[in-house]
Amino acid sequence: MEMSFADQEDVFEVIEKVIPDMFRKFSNKSVSKSPIQRIPYKTAMLKYGTDKPDLRNPLEIVDVTDLFKDLEFKAFENKIVRIIAVHSVQEKPRSFFEEMTDYAIQELKAKGLAWIRILEDKTFQGPIAKFISEEAKEKMLARTNSKEGDAIFFIAEKEGRVEELAGEIRKKLGEKLELIDKSKFEFCWIVDFPMYEMKDGKISFSHNPFSMPQGGMKSLLTKNPLEILAYQYDLVCNGVELSSGAVRNHDIDIMIKAFEIAGYSRSDVETKFGALFNA
Repeated sequence: MEMSFADQEDVFEVIEKVIPDMFRKFSNKSVSKSPIQRIPYKTAMLKYGTDKPDLRNPLEIVDVTDLFKDLEFKAFENKIVRIIAVHSVQEKPRSFFEEMTDYAIQELKAKGLAWIRILEDKTFQGPIAKFISEEAKEKMLARTNSKEGDAIFFIAEKEGRVEELAGEIRKKLGEKLELIDKSKFEFCWIVDFPMYEMKDGKISFSHNPFSMPQGGMKSLLTKNPLEILAYQYDLVCNGVELSSGAVRNHDIDIMIKAFEIAGYSRSDVETKFGALFNA
């Protein structure tokens, strides 16, 4: 769909009047109501480990890196630590946890997958329980709303890899515990994509280089490039990206500056992207 003189919200308004109703018309499943929820890219990567989250899966990823900074546990040292709490699994045998660990190591090529059970007196039981301070335990219980009978899985890795692993572990747990409601279509917009990323030590475009940076020229001139967001968006349903789009950068001065930050000269833009430069 192409629109002139439109902003991001105009696009959303039109799409939300069409797509959900199509799903209702040609399916007997329930469809999430409009307005479709907006999830910032950064939030999606933290809570779901992906920018294509399946919201039928109720499990969420929680960051606990701060709780392990001062603890002497080499497996988590200098790493980002994320946890996923699963509720009411007291009847699950040890083999359930071992199968998850095997999946992480064999299928995802992870170095391991730590886990603990929460017992009736709220003590922790599991391979790494002795390394977790009482303060950290209390804070983890509070952050995940966990109680006796629940369990917590731990993913510790570098930035980028930790999101990937946590997202796949979340997905697998949702499947094994049969938490995914297959009678629903759950939509969301992923918004606020980063304009740039660091790649091989250089600033590069993260997604669509021709999208409009949020804040326009002022952001390009005053912000850290890695903090600049773009008017880019994806429509996602049940973990599948249905479409993606952006507000096109229609201001030639902003376009030149945006490309300059990524290492392109004005001449590069004119020569390599003439059709869009002259549009």
